[in-house]
Amino acid sequence: MPMVAPHFRISFSIGENAMQFAAVLFRRILEVFTMALITILALIVILAVVFRYTGNSLVWYDEVASVMLAWITYYGAALAAVRRSHLSFSGLLLAMPLPLRKIGFLIGEVIVIAVFAAMAWAGWFVLRVMGGETLISLPWVGLQFTQSVIPVGCGLFVIGQILSLPDAWNRMVTALDVETEEMNHEIAKAQKSDAPISERAA
Repeated sequence: MPMVAPHFRISFSIGENAMQFAAVLFRRILEVFTMALITILALIVILAVVFRYTGNSLVWYDEVASVMLAWITYYGAALAAVRRSHLSFSGLLLAMPLPLRKIGFLIGEVIVIAVFAAMAWAGWFVLRVMGGETLISLPWVGLQFTQSVIPVGCGLFVIGQILSLPDAWNRMVTALDVETEEMNHEIAKAQKSDAPISERAA
């Protein structure tokens, strides 16, 4: 068995820890930002209902709500990427022998990153085409700002995919299914909540 130099192992461990820290920080920032978007959208909806009830409908509500929903979708997708929460065929992948599993995993990662990188480039190109166009109901809000979520969101998706890659690789190698782990965690929480108080304390 070939020997691995100690300094190489230390450097690899430091690099992996740095990636994990960056992934956690990236996830926390996206969580706060996405929750802020959801809160703002909820407040806008409530405000629109109140104004419509009083007979003074907000002319900008439909456009702004649509934009907010798109922003939540793209930034939420980036958050799901770093958390590896998107729908996947993990059961099919983990059923393969380890060599084929590694190949399938790498092919899947390359395809996902390539697709979203292409979408980010296309989104950036579309922004240049839009020029000075604005929202109809809010002429002072440019479409370049509202539609910037496409290249930015896709770029963040790629970053999240890359930052979560080491953890996803380790789970794949050890045949650890994220969905099964989450289900077992929720079952354990439910069982603990249903247990008598004396058992919970223990």
